[in-house]
Amino acid sequence: MPDIMMTNEVSHSRMKVTEIGEFLRKPPAGFSVVALSSGYRVHSDPEKSLVLIDDLHSCRGNIVFHKSLGRKVKMHNLWEYSSFRKSLLSRRIYLLMSACEENFSLANRKEARNTRALKQYVVSIDGNDPFIKWQMEKGLDWTISSVAGESYRVDIDLTEALESWAAKNIHIATDDLIKVEPVWRDASFTLKYYSDALFDFPHWFGLSKRKFQLRLT
Repeated sequence: MPDIMMTNEVSHSRMKVTEIGEFLRKPPAGFSVVALSSGYRVHSDPEKSLVLIDDLHSCRGNIVFHKSLGRKVKMHNLWEYSSFRKSLLSRRIYLLMSACEENFSLANRKEARNTRALKQYVVSIDGNDPFIKWQMEKGLDWTISSVAGESYRVDIDLTEALESWAAKNIHIATDDLIKVEPVWRDASFTLKYYSDALFDFPHWFGLSKRKFQLRLT
C-alpha cells in the first residue's frame, strides 16, 4: 500500500482544496451539513456559491449537495446560458475531484491501465478573481464564436491547476519508497448548449466539442 501524506485543507490565492471528510466536518462559510441515517445533505447559499457536484455514494453514505447543478450543466436557450455565465464569473465555484493512483497491468498481452481513488476533495475556485474570470471569458467567447447558432459542448478543465497544487501538497510513496504523482479524475466541468436547429451537423458529428484549461498562474 502506498504511503500517503496529504493535508486536509490547502488554500491557494485562487483555489482552495479540502478533503471531503474535512469539508463535511467543518463546512465553509455559507454551507451547512445535515447528518442523515443514509449519509449527509449539504446546503449552500446559491447567491454566493455555484455548486457543480453530482450526488456521491461513498463509505460515508450518500452525500447530496442540495440544489447543485451537477458537473454537466445543460442549457437550452441564450437566457439560460447568460444566467449561468453570470454565475460562473461572479461566484465561488465548488467541484468534487479525486486524487488517484495509476496502475498498469498486462492483460491479453496488452497494457491495461486503471486508477484507484486515494482521496476525494472539494475544490473551489473564485470565478470573480480577475485572472480566473479572464480565462473563462476568453474560453467561453472562443466557444460561442466557433459554433454560433449550433449546439455545443465545452469542458472547463482544472487538471493543470490541480497538478501544480498537488506537486507541493500531496506526497505519495510506494512500498519501495518511490514517489508517485497522483492522477486526477473528474477534474473538469461541462457546459452543454442545445440549439433548436433542425440540421445541427457539426454537433451530430462531434465537431462542436471544445475544451480549455484553467490555470492558477
